[in-house]
Amino acid sequence: MNHKSGFNALSRTSSHRRAMLRNMTTSLFRYERITTTKAKALEVRKCAEKLITRSKVDSVHNRREAAKFIQDEIVLAKLFTNIGPRMKDRDGGYTRILKMGFRRGDAADIVILELVDYQLDGENKSSKSKKDSSAKKADSKKSEAKKAPAKKSTKKESSKAAEETASVAE
Repeated sequence: MNHKSGFNALSRTSSHRRAMLRNMTTSLFRYERITTTKAKALEVRKCAEKLITRSKVDSVHNRREAAKFIQDEIVLAKLFTNIGPRMKDRDGGYTRILKMGFRRGDAADIVILELVDYQLDGENKSSKSKKDSSAKKADSKKSEAKKAPAKKSTKKESSKAAEETASVAE
């Protein structure tokens, strides 16, 4: 018996299903994170994981097999030069599915399908900004120490000085 050899047809014809899976897989590799329904995510995951496994070994044969499924050359290059080497030490489980809730119109399960080593832009920026802010603080302290003797006058101080000179002149 060959258990679990089936797939979800997603209520689409074979050509529509194939085109949809190709597009969603390409989007997953391009953005490394997509939002979709749970049923579609489970099907896209199967295709994506097989392609990532192929991309771990960069050969002409593997590139041509992947190119049958991914039409975009830029995404194909990213798969073999960026994503594949990142997943080199992993034996599978390259994607994760995070549940978001239910869609408003039809109550379909909405999930986020992402690569496991995906990092939010905010996480990268926050770690960089902490380093940058500490460096800026150190630079500003140094510059303040150098500029301390010279004091700038503000508008209020200059207007008070002008009033005093006017009252003295009278």
